[in-house]
Amino acid sequence: MNNTPGWASPGSAPSDDQEPGVPRPSGPADGSPAGNWSSAQPPAGQWSPPSASTPGPGVPPPPPGWGVPPQGPGRYHPPTAAKPGVIPLRPLGVGEILDGAVSAMRAHWRTVLGITLAVSVVAQTANLLIQRYLLPDPPAIDRNATGSEALRQASEAFRSSLLNTTPPMLIGMLATIFTTAVLTVVISRSVLGRPVTLGDAWAEARSRLLPLLGLTVLLALIAGAIMTVGILPGFLLGDTAGVGLAFLGLLAAIVVFLWLMVRLSLASPALMLERQSIASSMRRSAKLVRGAWWRVFGILALTVLLTFVVTLVIGIPFGLIAASVDGGGLSAFATGETTEFGWPFLIVSAIGDVVISTITYPLSAGVVALLYVDQRIRREALDLELARAAGLPGYDDRS
Repeated sequence: MNNTPGWASPGSAPSDDQEPGVPRPSGPADGSPAGNWSSAQPPAGQWSPPSASTPGPGVPPPPPGWGVPPQGPGRYHPPTAAKPGVIPLRPLGVGEILDGAVSAMRAHWRTVLGITLAVSVVAQTANLLIQRYLLPDPPAIDRNATGSEALRQASEAFRSSLLNTTPPMLIGMLATIFTTAVLTVVISRSVLGRPVTLGDAWAEARSRLLPLLGLTVLLALIAGAIMTVGILPGFLLGDTAGVGLAFLGLLAAIVVFLWLMVRLSLASPALMLERQSIASSMRRSAKLVRGAWWRVFGILALTVLLTFVVTLVIGIPFGLIAASVDGGGLSAFATGETTEFGWPFLIVSAIGDVVISTITYPLSAGVVALLYVDQRIRREALDLELARAAGLPGYDDRS
């Protein structure tokens, strides 16, 4: 097991041919092979009650958490799993994953705030300068235009919109890569209950930035290819039938895109914590998600919903303040008129975006990293390896 920064991939991963729900091999405390069942220790993550009888000679005591429950009808309660860090070392529930991400933010708030605030400020400053000095003004639109003139204006508006959104998307992608790399290391340490500084996290994460960039670009290209294949036949056909075909193709492309992105959603932590290559991390993610697609999708969808709510709660007040301090901006919003906003609007909006990013970046990265840990616990008994790495009594390897 590799304790820096995360956990090396097992030599023969049980997830290669093991489905969820199948009992997982347990690593007994006496150092016997992890692939055999131990008569003295129940399988990790299973809630079968331990025996109340006194262990025989030579039988090691059960690991922490497997105490004898209170006796009597209705008095049994499931044992408490060991918790060296922000999560208990057992299969996690949805609430425990979200709580673990927030707990990691609180436990290492200096490191988390340092990386997210720094990256957010740099990203928003770059966006602000590009928007103010490099991007052209949007083309004028004549609402009464018809025929070829209306088509030309629509084409110019589309090109302008694409040009205006591309730089922020690229900057956001780079910012996400930096924060994901560092915060994944922070989460891996917080699971073990170990301290981590920003310098430590950066030292361990920087060597994985280029592979993580390659993975992100590759996933973006795959998504673009899926969408293009879905809508291109309809555009080539043209006419009314082409519009209908493009719409159906778009729906099919969205379904395929969602399915594939969920399957590959754990590739980033696999690449960071197992030091996998890009292709290997994608295969690793597909194996970990196999048989648990709907669960992974639900947790990721809930995370997206939470980040959207946070964005609204913070973004709307900042947007109103930005419009009100920009001289006539608020009245322009109310009347539906277009206006060119100045520096006050852009600066206040950028501050709001920094606050939003500082909160949502760690939440998203933490949920994905803990979801990866949870899937490995369910499939590969990673809880035993984590307990040993954390130095919990009863889990140490003894020859």
